[in-house]
Amino acid sequence: MRNRLKTFDYGLIIAVFSLTIFGIIMVYSSSYTLASLNNESGHFFFVRQLQWAVIGTILFTIAAFFSLRILGKMSPFLVLLSIILLILVLIPEIGQVRNHAQRWIGYGGFVFQPSEIVKLFMIIYFSYIYAKKQPYLHQFTKGVLPPLVILAAVFLLILQQPDLGSATLIMAVCGLIVVLSGVRFHHILLLGSIAIAGIFYFAVSQPYRLLRLTSFRATFDDPTGSGFHLINSYVSIATSGFTGNGLGNSVQKLGYLPEAHTDFIMAVIVEELGILGLLFVIGGYLFILYRGVQISKQVDDMYLKLLALGITFQIMIQTVFNLGAVSGMLPITGIPLPFISYGGTSLTFTLISAGILVNISGRRALNKIE
Repeated sequence: MRNRLKTFDYGLIIAVFSLTIFGIIMVYSSSYTLASLNNESGHFFFVRQLQWAVIGTILFTIAAFFSLRILGKMSPFLVLLSIILLILVLIPEIGQVRNHAQRWIGYGGFVFQPSEIVKLFMIIYFSYIYAKKQPYLHQFTKGVLPPLVILAAVFLLILQQPDLGSATLIMAVCGLIVVLSGVRFHHILLLGSIAIAGIFYFAVSQPYRLLRLTSFRATFDDPTGSGFHLINSYVSIATSGFTGNGLGNSVQKLGYLPEAHTDFIMAVIVEELGILGLLFVIGGYLFILYRGVQISKQVDDMYLKLLALGITFQIMIQTVFNLGAVSGMLPITGIPLPFISYGGTSLTFTLISAGILVNISGRRALNKIE
């Protein structure tokens, strides 16, 4: 354990917790007014996010020392648990509906979002399985196809919530793991074509999904309807400047910008802290990307390589989805900003993912998985 402590990537740890602490501060700033109006205290969302951060930090530490060999062997059971949770969330007596979507399971005051858990479990499963399948990856039906059947089932279950954003994110990350595992190019081309066609079909098959795809390119055609979120995000960004209006001084969070402490928290960050706040956030993510790729290069085991890259790119793709939506460059998908957006399940399991990445960094000097 001492040897692993010496080889932990402490730069990565600092970046992860810098973004997490920054996120807690910005959740407090962006949610105080809403919490004061709808709850007994303006500290409501801040306290809950802080509690989840503490739980996430404990689980981060456990994940940093947990046996990755055992974790890999557990992956089929984790996937089975994922499918069970995704089925349970669709049962009316169990799943909770918010904003016309049934994405949460709750009992009493405890509520969690299964799709956030599934993101990590699918990365672990795909990394472990495709590392084991290295000797026969050239065989499509034996080496490539079986895990993709499970991925398709997970995709369809999440789509029923409905949550095309999370379903697409999971498919993209798992697809990237398949590509990085060494699958033949013509298999990649076939699978990629099927995946893109499938996502496109589901995106245009429902009017509300099609509206999301088209409204971000014609935002001002319906300023009080489909364009409302994005227009207020534009206002936040446009009134910021280099240093912003000061921490706590956002106007848009006062009931104008929906989801100010969740999906659109970046708009509040830019409004209050300006370009400097934006550079801090983007710089943190780019550093995590750099360290994650470097860690993957410094381990010899294929399972660890794929796991490191899967976690790293899951964080980055999710970041791109969120920032793209806030800036109007991508459709609004409801994807939270990693480490920063309000949300207990998202924060906790993103910290667990980061803990696993730190765990891998501690094994760079080892010749075997423990």
